[in-house]
This record gives sequence, structure tokens and C-alpha cells, in this order.
Amino acid sequence: MSVAAQNSAAVPAIDQRQVMGAVFASCLGWALDLFDLFVLLYVAPVVGRLFFPSEHAMLSLAAVYASFAVTLLMRPLGSALFGSYADRHGRKGAMIIAVVGVGVSTALFGALPTVHQIGLAAPVVFLLLRLVQGVFVGGVVASTHTIGTESVAPKYRGAVSGLIGGGGAGMGALLASLTYLLMSTLFPGHQFEVWGWRCMFFTGIISSVLGLFVFNSLEESPLWRKLAADKAAKAAAQHRNAPVEIVRSPLRTLFSRDFRSILFVNLLLTVGGGSGYYLTSGYLPTFLKVVSHTPNGAAAAILMLCSIAVVIASVAAGHLSTFIGRKRAFVWIGLIRLVALPGIYLLLPTANDIVTLGIYAVILSALGSAGYAPILIFLNERFPTAIRATGTGLSWNIGFAIGGMMPTVVSLVAKETSELPLMLAIFVGAISVIFLIGAFIVPETRGKLDQPAVPQREVTG
Repeated sequence: MSVAAQNSAAVPAIDQRQVMGAVFASCLGWALDLFDLFVLLYVAPVVGRLFFPSEHAMLSLAAVYASFAVTLLMRPLGSALFGSYADRHGRKGAMIIAVVGVGVSTALFGALPTVHQIGLAAPVVFLLLRLVQGVFVGGVVASTHTIGTESVAPKYRGAVSGLIGGGGAGMGALLASLTYLLMSTLFPGHQFEVWGWRCMFFTGIISSVLGLFVFNSLEESPLWRKLAADKAAKAAAQHRNAPVEIVRSPLRTLFSRDFRSILFVNLLLTVGGGSGYYLTSGYLPTFLKVVSHTPNGAAAAILMLCSIAVVIASVAAGHLSTFIGRKRAFVWIGLIRLVALPGIYLLLPTANDIVTLGIYAVILSALGSAGYAPILIFLNERFPTAIRATGTGLSWNIGFAIGGMMPTVVSLVAKETSELPLMLAIFVGAISVIFLIGAFIVPETRGKLDQPAVPQREVTG
């Protein structure tokens, strides 16, 4: 079917309860997804010693972040598989399978034997399970990042974009912070390295059960239902031997010459936004532990405040893009990040008390997440409904896969922990430049979700 055919029927009506359900499900799905990923970041030093032991602490830490990057590298494959399914058969089914898969794979990490138990097989099994988890994570993005924004009114789409993309991540980090605080209390000192880290991973099964319970009653988005109605009408016409168009593969359509240039330009923003996120909120738990030497209780409290700040900043930045446009929002946020993020990382080591350290950390997290808050709706507006889950999922996951490698690179470049603040300042400055280049290149997309400007040429596949 031609991607332009989606405009041939009216959008089915949707009541407010369905709208709220779609937004809540999208936000919760992404929050549970990020919770499962953040668990590793919170126990990175322990996992490094148990699965990637080394006489050099930074090499051990870098290996843990490399395992995190492995998951991210599999996310594009997950988006291709689950995105194509979501575009053809609906967002709901893809979301249920993906979220449950992430939760179950996370719980399995808690049962893995360590190097001291099975030797070199331990890191191999650990990495293989990370690969499996990455595929499911990519599927979560393809479904959660479309159904919410497709369901709400245009005036709320920017805010919902921030709520799902940044707010969901903030809530996921908040859940991980609470879990970390609880496990640190239940398993103090050396006990945390024996059972505490395992129990943190075991909580992944809770997210699977919760996701299955919530998403099972979810309604499909009105835009996808409209597309499904078009397909049904054409199938009926085919049954009457009337001429019809050939159904096209969403993945092949995306990589056709009509859309692949859109995909590649999107990566400038998603690489910049993803790198900014992983080098701020993603690296902060490790920074507080290995650079600032913050006690577990204080670190957990700071990270919880940062998570709340991320939610607020993301919703605000997303909503701002509704008033001034997606492009202008990217430009202004990019300029602020270019100056502020490197400066804060250089100031963090000078904090002499917990309050000052917490203020710097909150600002750092808020700015790191504000940059990608409008990206979700921007990507949705770049693709028609027929390939939106695939296009948005791949654009987001390829960019964030590259961004997810940045903490590993930083950990390898910094020879000592004392060099981390400077290295992080340099890297966040560089990725802010990439983000700004993308902001100046991409077109304005506000208002194009319902009537996307798509090529009229037939796409063969």
C-alpha cells in the first residue's frame, strides 16, 4: 500500500480515557524499559569486579559500560523487527512482547554465575544475555514512542513527547534509585556484593508483570486504526477483483530513496541527544561513586532528585517546542547545553558539600534530558503512519546506540578517575556541537503528524 493512502479515511474517534491510557502506557513502558537498563548502571562497579575483574579499576568499569553499549547496538535490530510488526499489526502487541521480554531478561542477570564460579564463561554469558535484552529494548522504543503521541491532541504532543522520552526515562531512573536505596539498606556493606546486586536485577520480573497487566487493556492509536481501516477497505476491493496497490514492507520503504535521507539526517539529533543523556544521567551514578565518593544513601537521594528534575525539564522542553517550533527549541536548548554542560562537569569536583553537589547534579541531569525531549514528536512527524514505528524506532535507536558508547569511550580515554571530569566536559561539548548542527539542518515539522508531507512516488519493495 502507498504510504500516502493513510489519508483516505477519517481518523476514528477516541475518548479521553483512551488518550490517557495510551499516554500512561507509553510513559510506563519506557520507564520500565529504562529502569531495567539503569539497574546495571547503579551496580556497575560491583558487576565490573564480579564479571570483568581487572587490576586497573577503570578498565573493569569500561568493560561494564561496553556491555551496556552492546545492548544499545542491538536496539536497531529490535526496532526493525518490532517496528515492522507494530506498523503492520498494531503498537499494542509489539509493546507487550517487548516490555515483558526486557523485564524477564533483566531478572535473569541476577541468576548468572560470576567469574569466580565459572571462570571466563561468566562474561561471555553476561554479554550474550545483554544482546538478547537489546533486541527487546529496541522493540519497546518502536511501540512506546509512537502510540502516545499518535493519540493526543496536537497542542499536547510536545509535552507528551517530553513526558514519554525524558519523563519516562526520569521515572525509570527514579525507580532504579529507590530500588538501589532499598537494596543498599537491606544488604549493607559486603552483603550488597553478594546478594544486593542480584536482587536489583530480580526486580525486572516485577516490571514484566506490571507491563503485562497495564498494556493488555490498551487501545490502539486512532491514526493506526485509521490506517488499518484503509487496509481493510482495500482488501475488500481486492476481493471484488478491483485494482489495488501492493502492500509494501515498512522496513524497505524506510530505506528507499524517498526516506533514507530523512533517516540519516535525523541521526544528527538522536546521536547528540542520546550522547548527552548517557554522559549526564547515565554516567552520574558512577561519577558520584568513583569521583565524588558520595555515600550510598546521599547518592541515592541526589539521583532521585535528578530523576524528578529530568521529568519536569523534559515535559517543559517538549511543550516549549509546541509554542516556538521543534527546530527553534532544538537550537536554543543546544546553545545552552554547549556552554552549561562542560562547565558543570568542571565544577562538580569542586563541590565541598552534599547540597552543592546535588544542585550541580540536578542541573546537569535536567539539561542532559531537555535536549532530546522534543525529539520523539519530531521523529513521529517525519514519517507517515504506515512506517512511523519503524522510522521512529530506528532513528532513535541508532542514534542512542552511538550515544550509549560514549561512556565506554570516556572510561577508556580517562587513565585515572581524576581525569573523568575533564574528559566528560570535552565529550559533552563535542556532542553538543553535533546536536546543534542537526538542529540547524533539520526542517520544521510541527503540525505534520496528521498530514505528513510524504513523497507521492510509488515505492517498490
